[in-house]
Amino acid sequence: MAPRKIIIDTDPGQDDAVAILLALASPEDIDLLGITAVAGNVPLPLTEKNARIVCELAGRPDVRVFAGCDAPLARKLVTAEHVHGKTGLDGPQLDAPTMPLQDQHAVDFIIETLRSEPAGTVTLVPVGPLTNIATAFQRAPDIIGRVQEIVLMGGAYFEVGNITPTAEFNIYVDPEAAKIVFGAGAPLVVMPLDVTHKALTTKPRIDAFRALGTKVGDMVAAWTDFFERFDMEKYGSEGAPLHDPCTIAYLVRPELFAGRLINVEIETGSDLTLGMTVADWWRITDRPKNALFMKDIDAAGFYALLADRLARL
Repeated sequence: MAPRKIIIDTDPGQDDAVAILLALASPEDIDLLGITAVAGNVPLPLTEKNARIVCELAGRPDVRVFAGCDAPLARKLVTAEHVHGKTGLDGPQLDAPTMPLQDQHAVDFIIETLRSEPAGTVTLVPVGPLTNIATAFQRAPDIIGRVQEIVLMGGAYFEVGNITPTAEFNIYVDPEAAKIVFGAGAPLVVMPLDVTHKALTTKPRIDAFRALGTKVGDMVAAWTDFFERFDMEKYGSEGAPLHDPCTIAYLVRPELFAGRLINVEIETGSDLTLGMTVADWWRITDRPKNALFMKDIDAAGFYALLADRLARL
């Protein structure tokens, strides 16, 4: 099979960085058409910079990076420096990128790409707030039917929330955008906290990255050392979830994941549950099934895939 053509929409973030690295290390499976940055974990000037830093770390300064929306559709930006540090990629010091940021706006790139590539051949992989994707769908509704699939990290059902008692961060930052994307009708695969919290960075798994003996392996180990402290203190867990690489791993090895096709709606009208992914896991309602909502992951297989692919960089 030909590699999947994808656009990664991202707000790096250490786990976003690992997702980008996994994609770049998997050319037989992934044809990365471009990276679009959005405000989320940190403000846009840092997310677009971080995306370029990661591309250069992978030895891929040819990858095109586009800056997108710097604020949610209808709300003030909420960021997550308390998790990822003030740069979004805190941990070891990284050089400023020298590769250029593309002049074109990320939303225009998404629209242009979906219109120019054959219909049903481009997968969108949003691993941050959904502002860029929703804006593209609003401006150019004709592209929705041309999307092959949207594979996103966001939401939760059994785990409920990580930024509020009821909401996962990516959805909470821009719930109006999430509502647009979940209601658009494009095929949707969701990697919620229910999956990512089963893929923790244990010491042996981090040691495996460091044992690669490469700059990429050392950097991934150092990043995970940094951001896992927050989750270990918060949850009392043995490590931190590597959220965003689950999307790329699904495209490369879908058999690592299990879920079910259900209805998922986004709460936008309640202060108490704003940004909640109301997942009809038990299929109680007759609302249309709009998302393949994942629940389980082969964590050992996931980390083996990561170590194997990252060793190539």
